[in-house]
Amino acid sequence: MNFQEEHVALIEEEIKPLLHKHWLEVSHYPDIPLDPDFERYAVMQDQGRFVVYTARDEGRLVGYIAFALGYNAHYQTSFQAVQDVLFLDPEVRKGGFGARLIAFADRQLKARGVDVVYQHVKVARDFGPLLERMGYEFIDKIYGRRLR
Repeated sequence: MNFQEEHVALIEEEIKPLLHKHWLEVSHYPDIPLDPDFERYAVMQDQGRFVVYTARDEGRLVGYIAFALGYNAHYQTSFQAVQDVLFLDPEVRKGGFGARLIAFADRQLKARGVDVVYQHVKVARDFGPLLERMGYEFIDKIYGRRLR
């Protein structure tokens, strides 16, 4: 398994089947169609405000983790990363690949000067215990309410 940073514009077509699998697995509101704004992600990446790390098995894309990057409005001097998406194809989830992808991302983010990393965890696929074993702390709960 190889991990690397890649540009969203270069992997857009390749990542779509995995994004669809991911959406089917965790979407809380499946009637809201999956429709990523790849152009916006690419612009953010070009501006240094977004990063994508991928997992490849013999060249085949099998996973990804992506982060929004920026200085926190509450703590202006703190450069932070907020996970946007994290997915590994179910066929490669054994063997610690998820932990290895997260650890790879943490090292890369630290090298970029990131102070704090926030991981988004779905209730339906709670990998919080893994994050806690890796040194992450449980900090927030997020609630949603459907208005339409």
